[in-house]
Amino acid sequence: MRLPIMLTSAIILALAACQQAEPPEPAEEAREAIAEPVVAVREAPAAEPSRFDIYAKFRLTADLDHLSDGQKQMIPLLIRASQIMDGLFWQQAYGDPEPLLAGIDDPKQRHFARMNYGPWDRLDANKPFVGSYGPKPPGARFYPEDMTKEEFEAWEQEGKDGEYSFVRRSADGGLELVPYHVAFAEPLGEAAGLLRQASELAQDPQFAHYLKLRADALLTDDFQPSDMAWMDMKNNPIELVIGPIEHYEDQLYNYRTAYEGYVLIKDLAWSERLARFAQYLPELQAGLPVSDEYKAEMPGSDADLNAYDVVYYAGDCNAGSKTIAINLPNDEEVQLAKGTRRLQLKNAMRAKYDQILVPISEVLIAEDQRRHITFDAFFGNTMFHEVAHGLGIKNTITGSGTVRQAMKEHSSALEEGKADILGLYMVQKLREKGEISEGEIMDNYVTFLAGIFRSIRFGASSAHGRANMIRFNFFEQAGAFSRDGATGAYRVNRAEFEQAIRDLSNRILTLQGNGDYDAVDAFVAEMGAISPQLQSDIDSLARAAIPVDIEFEQGVEVLGL
Repeated sequence: MRLPIMLTSAIILALAACQQAEPPEPAEEAREAIAEPVVAVREAPAAEPSRFDIYAKFRLTADLDHLSDGQKQMIPLLIRASQIMDGLFWQQAYGDPEPLLAGIDDPKQRHFARMNYGPWDRLDANKPFVGSYGPKPPGARFYPEDMTKEEFEAWEQEGKDGEYSFVRRSADGGLELVPYHVAFAEPLGEAAGLLRQASELAQDPQFAHYLKLRADALLTDDFQPSDMAWMDMKNNPIELVIGPIEHYEDQLYNYRTAYEGYVLIKDLAWSERLARFAQYLPELQAGLPVSDEYKAEMPGSDADLNAYDVVYYAGDCNAGSKTIAINLPNDEEVQLAKGTRRLQLKNAMRAKYDQILVPISEVLIAEDQRRHITFDAFFGNTMFHEVAHGLGIKNTITGSGTVRQAMKEHSSALEEGKADILGLYMVQKLREKGEISEGEIMDNYVTFLAGIFRSIRFGASSAHGRANMIRFNFFEQAGAFSRDGATGAYRVNRAEFEQAIRDLSNRILTLQGNGDYDAVDAFVAEMGAISPQLQSDIDSLARAAIPVDIEFEQGVEVLGL
């Protein structure tokens, strides 16, 4: 195995343990740009100890027999680059973890802090579980904690809503931007070197080209060329998603991106099953249940759908609830030019289905409808959720900029809600065309309802959780499902369910297109609350000891490399 680059001591220790990496030491620039948090040590936990057991363990493995020796040598390099992303995410979400972790005596509590990348429970509305900590700052560490929205919005600074910079206090007490590649120069240089080494082992020229461009992007924060190259990469059996990508961690404005990394192995058989669906995107866009002006943007038809087994998660995607499908790139210009790629993470999806969704259905779904809970429906609903991110509109029709800019902190929740509901719309239309023939439509509906209960447990701090609360309340008001007071079980009412799909699709697409922040703010406030009855039903899942999410055992030794 060719590993000529010198690694930081933290990463070497992580590899020895073959677990999630300890975060690398930040560069001096990072230490100066990012103030360290105040650490509370050896305090009693604010959570019940049983809360520390909400994650079910799952080993991330995959069949590597079809890979060449060079490809197998590449995987540890990609994992190490991802481990660096893990350390950078710690810095964005909390700061240096070592004083925090060293100050927690209870090993279960300490492990829980690792799972949450800080002292706040990501699956319980970010409640602190280490004593003396207050609420998690909504802007994480992307902005100064003492910065107000009024100060930010009055700040006349080009690029202040940029995706790849920190907002910091300047020497004179004002605000200034610190680009990611400046704040994290040293660890990003190390990660870029690992990607360039991996490119030398790549058999696929497109993958080699992508790795080189992504290495450059990490050092410049110019990610569009590598995003374009990634869209052109179709045939490589190994996949890497790496860099500052998603906006979920910035709950103040949803502007800033957080570092993450996935290392994936393509499932050729499942990918073959999915390939045919991408061609229908333009047709599905044209048929959306909304006025023409809200669907005038035509998605690229060069999108693809593929299934993968994940072998490593790092950073943002590993924090709290684990991602089971990806729709990227997020760059609106790339989406309009080339579409998106949808990556279904099959092994992680299977783990959540077996260990979480099926047990939930046995508690909260009417007995005679439980036969409609199927993995194919769960996989399909998840897949079409990701496909549906490409539908609708990316730019407001009112001149308010992109939808993401106009919706601010609500953009992720609204976008996730759109994807969920339009995913079901796509299932309906493709079944009508005969393109989906497995099972029946009620499988998708009932599995979808069970999936709402699964995601609501992520809490209001999660964009997916808020989206599910909105959808649950909207569907309840529409009579799309009913609850049996005697058993506490829910059942789908098909006709009302299908009407609710159309109505909520129209509502969300219209809100996004109008770019009316106040209207969206009111909609989220009205529909985003958990009723006492629903909370009681969700609590029953905890009493039944059903896990909330998955914890991965992962690394080069787990893979046998």
